[in-house]
Amino acid sequence: MAAAREETEQVIFDAIDNLLANTKVNTRDIGIIIVNSSMFNPTASLSAMVVNKYKLRSNIKSFNLGGMGCSAGVIAIDLAKDLLQVHKNTYALVVSTENLSRSMYIGNNRSMVVSNCLFRVGGAAILLSNKSGDRRRSKYKLLHTVRTHTGADDKSFRCVQQEDDETGKTGVSLSKDLTTVASKAITKNIATLGPLVLPLSEKILFLMTYIHKKFFDNKVKHYVPDFKQAIDHFCIHPGGRAVIDELQKELGLLPIDVEPSRSTLHRFGNTSSSSIWYELAYTEAKGRMKKGNKAWQIALGSGFKCNSAVWVALRNVKPSVNSPWEHCVAKYPVKLDF
Repeated sequence: MAAAREETEQVIFDAIDNLLANTKVNTRDIGIIIVNSSMFNPTASLSAMVVNKYKLRSNIKSFNLGGMGCSAGVIAIDLAKDLLQVHKNTYALVVSTENLSRSMYIGNNRSMVVSNCLFRVGGAAILLSNKSGDRRRSKYKLLHTVRTHTGADDKSFRCVQQEDDETGKTGVSLSKDLTTVASKAITKNIATLGPLVLPLSEKILFLMTYIHKKFFDNKVKHYVPDFKQAIDHFCIHPGGRAVIDELQKELGLLPIDVEPSRSTLHRFGNTSSSSIWYELAYTEAKGRMKKGNKAWQIALGSGFKCNSAVWVALRNVKPSVNSPWEHCVAKYPVKLDF
């Protein structure tokens, strides 16, 4: 427990310190704090830990999200969005992280050992504002959040599960159904997001194919819209090479479109809910984020969930000071031969 607390403090406090240094925001002006960590949720909560460290005000709206997997970062953003619509003229601090000290699997069940190989420690701190004067200095505006939950299906619910193995050792089991379950959740999420962001021409093609399939020939494949007509940058959750490959194929993306995902997986591994922020930081570090560009973050998580967030850049975005890519972005993309 002591090691886990120390690990979490190092990650969270460092991320928040960098954020406050870059934004010059007074901590007393923060009215909402949301922390998400799936595996490590002590008492007092991690959000309380942040309140104590930075001496946040006593009437702050504090939330701690646990057990929601790698897609919890978008859930936290969605929650912050809803709260900012109610509580005016304030800031929302969102912290997405994961902890490994108390969740490493030390048994011999192969389906549980996989998570030891994939996951790494990471964290991100994001500041959202509804203050009218902050628009001119903000990087992005949040356009849409779309959340899809397929947990009503037993296979979806059980495909990523924390449990004991046959010897009583606790770990996270990854089912062989994971790819199929993920594909189903992604399809539903995309079907909901498409009408919100796609141009009219793509919506018409999708509708015509849907009608033809439903009423005339159910063997016809669903039309996959060209999201590149609406989205400039893709931040696909780096849950593993197979996940990135599948989404690249499904969405018809080019290697450069999934470069942030592959580079993040190569450099940092799967840092759970913070991964999509490492990818956005990669796009910034490469100097590709221009005013008016739209970025789509899509994350997968246990339960099973697929969540999306779409942002538009309000200016040409330069990399933040102390960006995680500050000293290594020139080495990427790395060409790997398998």
